[in-house]
Amino acid sequence: MRLLSVNLGRPKSVPYTDNPQGVTGIDKRPAEGPVRVAAPGPKGVAGSGLAGDAVCHLRHHGGDDQAVYAVAREDLDDWERELGRTLGNGAFGENLTTAGLDVSGARIGERWRIGPQVVLEVTSGRIPCRTFQEHLGEKGWVRRFTAKAATGAYLRVIEPGEIRAEDAIEIVHVPEHEVTARMEFQATTTHRELLPRLLAAGDALHPEARAAARKYLAQHGG
Repeated sequence: MRLLSVNLGRPKSVPYTDNPQGVTGIDKRPAEGPVRVAAPGPKGVAGSGLAGDAVCHLRHHGGDDQAVYAVAREDLDDWERELGRTLGNGAFGENLTTAGLDVSGARIGERWRIGPQVVLEVTSGRIPCRTFQEHLGEKGWVRRFTAKAATGAYLRVIEPGEIRAEDAIEIVHVPEHEVTARMEFQATTTHRELLPRLLAAGDALHPEARAAARKYLAQHGG
């Protein structure tokens, strides 16, 4: 398992973003050399966990529990075949493009060591938005992405440091529960009856998903 690229975005003015400021950092490109990774701070105030990476709409993106976004190259390749077009590393706005790692199938709380220093922990899947759809220019993209549920994974920073392309990735902790990034995504989008099952992931689960699961349980029971 290895890191194919570390992808960074710069603020870009576009006509389609939900950000009231009219800018987005979704157009991410592979960086040259090492990139510093650290916990950025609370959501709504802090942005990306990667130095030099722009997060422009802080209400929905960034913060400690969404510090880093990873996508498997294998999923990008699958989409290339389906869409009939090339998707470079960073095409989905991901910070990390990986090889040999089932990112969407990673369990919430699973920890990865990337290179000699950095340890990241899986927190949730990624919800698609209008900005993502318009960035790709694919009609009905939110629906198609949701149906496939190859969501990638958001991660928090457990141990900071530097990473770079071609760093080895090692899974250093796998929780005993069965809650994956894909399951979390499906529970919060199309299969809300799964929400109570997310609580098995404990404190590793993204706080927003945990709150949604508890609300559902209070309203509907288990």
